[in-house]
Amino acid sequence: MTILDEIAAETRRRVSKAKELSPLAEVKAKALALPKKNFEFEKSLKGDEISFICECKKASPSKGVIAEDFPYLDIAKEYEKAGADCISVLTEPKWFLGKDEYLKEITENVNIPCLRKDFTVDEYMIYEARLLGASAVLLICSILTKQQIEEYLGICDELGLSALVEAHDEAEVKMAIDAGARIIGVNNRNLKDFTVDTGNSKRLRSLIPSDVIFVSESGVKGPEDVKAIREIGANAVLVGETLMRAEDKRAKLNELKGK
Repeated sequence: MTILDEIAAETRRRVSKAKELSPLAEVKAKALALPKKNFEFEKSLKGDEISFICECKKASPSKGVIAEDFPYLDIAKEYEKAGADCISVLTEPKWFLGKDEYLKEITENVNIPCLRKDFTVDEYMIYEARLLGASAVLLICSILTKQQIEEYLGICDELGLSALVEAHDEAEVKMAIDAGARIIGVNNRNLKDFTVDTGNSKRLRSLIPSDVIFVSESGVKGPEDVKAIREIGANAVLVGETLMRAEDKRAKLNELKGK
């Protein structure tokens, strides 16, 4: 089993336990009773300039604990003040030490759209994301079938949520396009062994239609990386560890933007 397989299996167990406390029908009804979101996440990535999705995460499987001190709400507010277009919030508890509460509190206290960064393996998690205030969910091609992605995109549309559909190779990009993804994120990190290759976005860029929002994920360390991603025509970049390790996140984001 790869790490990704392990995470997906553990997430299925987590969802199964959650359903015992709050059944799917109950969570679905609550989510559908809320006002429909307005696809704010994808709208915020459509600017003329490259957009920045800034990540709140305490740990990762490859690096272990990244932020011993994790004032997640302060971090999110700092990102917003620094000019982030969106915030990605990890809610996976075992490997990333995330919590649903982080997302809920952040969405209640910032005005920019938030992505629930988790390993969506069940429709239940999409309804949960809406209840937590998220504007978007992550759908990873490596752990889903095309049919599941189509189904989950339909649920997102019903709720007004955006879906960042993540691909790592040619076959997964094709799957995302065929399923009807409006946002495709190319992960420069191989989630099977966690190696990073920033050239992955460049290799796959030509496969993604111009009317689909293209996000380059992982491996951004400095302004030269952002410049290279901008040059291949990416609409947005997702930055995690580099910002999490920066003491002055506003200064670091300005540096990445080339200011």
